[in-house]
Amino acid sequence: MTDLHNLKSISETIAEFDLGAKKSLGQNFILDLNLTQKIARQGLPYLDTETLVEIGPGPGALTRGILLCGAKHLIALEKDQRCLDALSVLSKASNHKLKVLEADALKTPLLDIGPGPFKIIANLPYNISTQLLMTWVEGVQDITGLVLMFQKEVALRLTASPQCKAYGRLSILCQLRYEAKIAFEVPPEAFKPAPKVTSAIVVLKPRLSYPKNDLWKAVKIVTKQAFSQRRKMLRKTLQPLFSDPVSVLEAMKIKETARAEELSCEQFVGLAKIYLSEKEGTL
Repeated sequence: MTDLHNLKSISETIAEFDLGAKKSLGQNFILDLNLTQKIARQGLPYLDTETLVEIGPGPGALTRGILLCGAKHLIALEKDQRCLDALSVLSKASNHKLKVLEADALKTPLLDIGPGPFKIIANLPYNISTQLLMTWVEGVQDITGLVLMFQKEVALRLTASPQCKAYGRLSILCQLRYEAKIAFEVPPEAFKPAPKVTSAIVVLKPRLSYPKNDLWKAVKIVTKQAFSQRRKMLRKTLQPLFSDPVSVLEAMKIKETARAEELSCEQFVGLAKIYLSEKEGTL
């Protein structure tokens, strides 16, 4: 009987099922099971109280890594019909610990997959990685953790600190809701086909306390306006939101010559609170 340890290699699986990577789907497949297990271990422990989800398993290299790391139940979302037969073989070899759903992750709410909370592990298609992440930033209340592959450039943006070139609105929105760290980098030659860029694994853990409801909406508004003209001073860029931006900055002990990239996440929350109070005062 076939089990996870005597399946064909990923290269053989790709050849058997004719799974050449499609550029239109942003596919770059990992072949090394040692690497996929290293990625999978970043999500440990896997708890019975959470639904474990993989996005875009392709021929199943990371899927195998997750199962070999002890996952008792794994739901994989795959948009590419070509991969379903290969994943069916993997499901049988795992004694059906793997459940495969033919679905588009961008169009599938997490709560349609199974009961929350969710832990997500994925080698994301680069062309939709940021878009997917933002849905999980918005849905942080249903998530226990994320282990995600990004282009290194995006990973640096997610983890950047103020006054860094990579620091921006994405950094702030992500870091207000998650603790984000780069676990390790993955070179282009780890993939087939090899991308032109280095990749990185980012581990995100939900914060116990984060902006919610109206305050979260206000943070999104303020950060969008502040970074709309990145090189301009905040006293200029914030004019559409505040009656007297200079006074607001002074009240928060922020220099009126400051630019958006100089402010911490907490300072943006402070601006959002003042924005809400002014807005309520004009109603």
